[in-house]
Amino acid sequence: MVLSDVFLAPLGLLALLTVPPLVVLYLVKPEPERVELPTLQFLTEQLGQSASSPLLERLLRSLLLVIQVVALVLLATSLAAPYISVSEETTVEETVLVVDGSGSMTASDGGTTRFGQAVAAATEEVTGTTSVVYAAGEPRIAARAVPPDDARTALSDLQVTATNGDLRAALSTASAIAGENAQIVVLSDFADESDWPDAVQAARAQGLRVELRQFAAGGADNVGIIDARFTGREVTVSVKNYGRERVQRALTVGNQRAELTLAPGDVTTATFTVPAGGGQLRLTPTDSFSLDDTVYLAAPEDATIDVLLLTNDRNRYLATALSVIPEVELTVDEPPTTVDSGAYDVIVYSNVDPSRLLRGNVAAGRDLLEAGGGVAIQAQPNLPDRYGDLLLIEPTGTGQSPAIRRTASGPLTRDITFSPPETYISGPLRAGQPAVELGDGSPLIATADRGSGRLLYYGYIEESSSFKFNFQYPVFWKRSVFYLAGRDTLPELNRPAGDRLQFDGETRIQTPSGTVTQTGVVLDQTGYYRVGERRIGVSLLSEPESDVGATSLDERSERAGVSVREETRLVPRPVTEFVAGAALLVTLLELAYLRRRGDL
Repeated sequence: MVLSDVFLAPLGLLALLTVPPLVVLYLVKPEPERVELPTLQFLTEQLGQSASSPLLERLLRSLLLVIQVVALVLLATSLAAPYISVSEETTVEETVLVVDGSGSMTASDGGTTRFGQAVAAATEEVTGTTSVVYAAGEPRIAARAVPPDDARTALSDLQVTATNGDLRAALSTASAIAGENAQIVVLSDFADESDWPDAVQAARAQGLRVELRQFAAGGADNVGIIDARFTGREVTVSVKNYGRERVQRALTVGNQRAELTLAPGDVTTATFTVPAGGGQLRLTPTDSFSLDDTVYLAAPEDATIDVLLLTNDRNRYLATALSVIPEVELTVDEPPTTVDSGAYDVIVYSNVDPSRLLRGNVAAGRDLLEAGGGVAIQAQPNLPDRYGDLLLIEPTGTGQSPAIRRTASGPLTRDITFSPPETYISGPLRAGQPAVELGDGSPLIATADRGSGRLLYYGYIEESSSFKFNFQYPVFWKRSVFYLAGRDTLPELNRPAGDRLQFDGETRIQTPSGTVTQTGVVLDQTGYYRVGERRIGVSLLSEPESDVGATSLDERSERAGVSVREETRLVPRPVTEFVAGAALLVTLLELAYLRRRGDL
């Protein structure tokens, strides 16, 4: 063994050279002169013993020397920075905990979820300085460089979500906030198939210790709903068997029921009519991963939209587009006629003969707006003046073959390509905002909110429009009818977990776990959300997240080269302070001895 195996600064041992002079000093120090006192001699003779022993005196004088030598040796040793070798993890003072809160962590075995096990294990990993990174749909720093009690509080406040996990992003966040020589402990089921091993390697390349803790109890028998698609008033759900055995399941909603038989790996579908007002579509019997066994269906109480089309030329293209919408109950009538606005949710004015349009027909549109309904007006060469404020454009004439200047991003125009009209009505907007704008600034499509109602201007003149032959024509009118009626489509009312609701301002949102007021919310829980009069159903509809049978990290390590734990390394732990403390104690002992002997 060489000195470097024990001392970090062996040159400090040169201080031991002070010991020989001390010993020499004691050797050359003259013996004290002896003076015999007859009185004491008489006393000692009477007692039959000597008052002092030469051997005892020598030992007592040598004791002081020994104390001083020990003090010098300890001081020299402390200058050499002695150390002991310990495993690297025992020297870590800062820990960054990455806790997976994705949907798959709700899988359970024996009543204990993976998430509960992960949080309990994370609590045991808390060190003097701890940070907590929460890995869910979007990584979140729950605590940063806090003392142990605050870290444990942050861990206890975590709640598992129903979103897909993103371990790669969470690991990158942990690496960014970790201090020098910190360790990162990842607690997850590692069902996330993203390229998180690359983030582990990158963190280790920074000199950070990364430890992976896997929790994969339950989930091997999972059968779950992985998709829900809405068509009209119907929903078609897909069910997958992730287990290794043939199973039978039942799907129920209201009084509707479907029996399913699935072999291992099978995917099958079933279609149901969505009940008015919605309901819960359940897969039974449930299993160890229940999060994907329920679809929370939201739907309007009144599924029918009553639409009145007022036209004098039977506009067959528009009438056909409206009639094929499953939710629409269409009535076509010709002015002059009597209109009961209370019987309709939407009134569409198209190719109306100005001379036959009654005041009462237009008044019905205004009454419907006040009641919260919608009014649409289609462009025509001779727009009736009687429309008045129902018409969003101020007509100034007609134009031909314009270019489309701008198409606004919105629910009405999303993914629709609007062709330039051959002929159009030119003029500025009176109110509202353009959804599609022509080259001279004239609106082709425009909308406006008026009170609790809604207005739409449709600028294509039907007889000269090619857009009516476009396959997206009925799509546009379906969206328009739902917009004008103030209704959401079933896909808008039923969202997969992980979607986000965004609002223009602070909005009160009732979530499955409580009420919040903010400008947006991530739909990270399954159940019903309520915004005003809207009720939105949120369900876990993710094939990757339902695949909760996580691969063992040992098997993954063989394929990806990412070890669960890094090789244990021995590192020096200085004990200088302990040796220096011992030297101080010996020095105090020397002072106490000198005082007791009377030299101080």
